[in-house]
Amino acid sequence: MTTEADTIAPPTVSVRNLALRLPGDADRAYALNDLSFDLPAGEILCIVGESGSGKSLCAQTLMGLLPPVIHVERGEALFDGRDLFKVDAKTMRDMRGRAIGMIFQEPMTALNPSMRIGDQIAEVFEAHGMLTRAERQRKVLDLAREVRLPDPERIVRAFPHQLSGGQRQRAMIAMALALEPKLIIADEPTTALDVTTQAQILRLIRDIQQRRGTSVIFITHDFGVVADIADRVLVLQEGDVVETGTARAVLEHPRHPYTKALLAAVPTGVPPKRAELGANPIACSVIGLNKSYRSKSGMFGDHRVVRAVDDVSFQIHRGETLGLVGESGSGKSTVARLVTRIDEPDSGQIRLGGEDFGAMKGEELRRRRSRIQMVFQDPFASLNPRRKVGLAIADGPMSNGVPRNKALSDARDLLVLVGLDPKAADRLPHEFSGGQRQRIGIARALALEPDVLVADEAVSALDVTVQAQVLDLLEGLRKRLDLAMLFITHDLHVAAQICDRLAVMRQGKIVETGPTAELFTNPRHPYTRELLAAIPRSGGAHSNDGQG
Repeated sequence: MTTEADTIAPPTVSVRNLALRLPGDADRAYALNDLSFDLPAGEILCIVGESGSGKSLCAQTLMGLLPPVIHVERGEALFDGRDLFKVDAKTMRDMRGRAIGMIFQEPMTALNPSMRIGDQIAEVFEAHGMLTRAERQRKVLDLAREVRLPDPERIVRAFPHQLSGGQRQRAMIAMALALEPKLIIADEPTTALDVTTQAQILRLIRDIQQRRGTSVIFITHDFGVVADIADRVLVLQEGDVVETGTARAVLEHPRHPYTKALLAAVPTGVPPKRAELGANPIACSVIGLNKSYRSKSGMFGDHRVVRAVDDVSFQIHRGETLGLVGESGSGKSTVARLVTRIDEPDSGQIRLGGEDFGAMKGEELRRRRSRIQMVFQDPFASLNPRRKVGLAIADGPMSNGVPRNKALSDARDLLVLVGLDPKAADRLPHEFSGGQRQRIGIARALALEPDVLVADEAVSALDVTVQAQVLDLLEGLRKRLDLAMLFITHDLHVAAQICDRLAVMRQGKIVETGPTAELFTNPRHPYTRELLAAIPRSGGAHSNDGQG
């Protein structure tokens, strides 16, 4: 293990020889094995590693929120000199929020959907018996302003579903800051955010940390985020610490092979030279696509029309990958649902080859759906948890008249094609990792031998090494099967790696289209330039490298 001398600043948190015992049927004995680190006051420690490395369990341990099946076998976690493992449940409840705050990965899950945002922030004070009702309302508005929520008077009266992903995350940060804790634990708080919102959230956390002198444990698998925000880095591999150091030392001069492998898997953001595919036949054409939704501003508010997709047109050639990029809410996923006929457009044409796919109905539509298939962002949500994956893959062909035995045999062949053991056909979705489930989702999409594959944020939730494997798989399948692919992503590093051309969406419109390399080096539209400027660096470190 690579180590370095401890800093002189007194630690806010000091973890020593922490071991978390896993249940007997787990794939290893310990979730964390002899974890030790110091977090000096006023610094940001990034804990990185692949899914299953123990990152989030470290956060849950410090918050006293471990699942019942996992327990602390040995070690100590000193917070301001007090061992968190020896305090009683009442004291721990009091410390949560007041001394240690937590920002969760998915605010839509962590927030109560039936409570207004302001009431949820105020509840933090109520739970600790602090402030009068009027004082709480004033404090809620102060916090909303501090985390730079737009129009805070309106936002605090809104419900979670009425906010964007970035606004919900800011509300979570306000809750974590409410009682001015000395330590904030942020568990993957930017994973699902687009590049501009992610840049704003990172800047906000760094500004608050410096202004308040707060210590931060920031859990992530994104090395671009590490480069932007970390003072120090701790690398976990299957529960073991393999490397620690300042951000600059770990990112620029990694010593452990695992750290080097993680960094090597990060997309460079530099588009490789790609062949011109404009002469290939057109697999999919979208012409003047429109979709509007009616939304209501409140329980008794006025209805307004939202143009989710506004006169969108593009073409994808055989063997080509077109990337659809833009911020959350720009209309990317709506385009995917319209093109695949999951949702119906208000107007416009969708053509597959020479056929008007958008005009098909009934039995004709059912038969022709096989020509365009979708890989979803969350494969676990899109797979039936009680259905073996072989049957999940074979369902589509069987519904199109393929005999059961042949469909199941083909499903095993497809599992091999996507890099899995054919015996996986007899297992259930929960028995696989996230990356393996995504491979199953790809196999299911390929089972109907489509001409066009639509991948909607298909790698956004995966850690860097698994993400690299799935991207390599998609690239190989595209070449081998001459697939046309619509690849939807908010990660421009990923788009640079896999897309031949890019279409940039903003507020329902495509504002710029062009070859990926050309668009990265010479963007014409101001919005494209703004997106590219917000991309986190994948190497190097924040200017504060842990020396102060």
